Amino acid sequence: MKIVLVGYMGSGKSTIGKLLADNLNYEFIDLDKYIESSEKMKIPKIFESKGEIYFRKKEFDYLNEILDTKDDFVLSTGGGTPCYGENMNAILEATSNVFYLKVSIAGLINRLISEKEHRPLISNIPNEELPEFIGKHLFERSYFYSRANHNLLCDENSKEELVLEMETLLV
Repeated sequence: MKIVLVGYMGSGKSTIGKLLADNLNYEFIDLDKYIESSEKMKIPKIFESKGEIYFRKKEFDYLNEILDTKDDFVLSTGGGTPCYGENMNAILEATSNVFYLKVSIAGLINRLISEKEHRPLISNIPNEELPEFIGKHLFERSYFYSRANHNLLCDENSKEELVLEMETLLV
C-alpha cells in the first residue's frame, strides 16, 4: 500500500508519517531526504547552485521513481511538492491514500517560530510578518493540498490520534 502525506511545512508530515509507518511496518520515506541522498547535496545548496527549475524537475523525477518502484511505504512530501508541475496528479494516480495534514495559521506559527533558522523559506521573515506570509502561502497552495483523498484537521488531535484516524481511512 502506498500512503502519501501532503501539507505545509510544520504540519507534521515527517513525525506522523514515521509513526504511521512504524505501526504498519512500512518503509518511511521523506522525499526531501531522498532527493538530498540521491543528489548528494542539501536542498538549499541545490537551489543555490542549480536553481529551482532543476530542483523541481528532480523532485518530479524522484517522486515518480518512488511511486513507480516501491510498495508498502509512507511518503512525506515537501511542503511545495504537490503544487508544482504534475506532482499532485502523479500522486493521486498512484494511490487513493493521500492525506492532507491541515493545520491553522496560528498552529503553524506556533510550531515553526522556534525552528525558523532551520526553515530556509521563513528564516529571514520577521516574526510579526509570519502570519501574513504563511496565510498567503497556504491560500496559494490550498487548491493542491485539498485535492488529497483525506483532509485531516491536526490542530486539536494528538499525533497518536491522527495516526489512528489515518489507519481507519486506509483503502
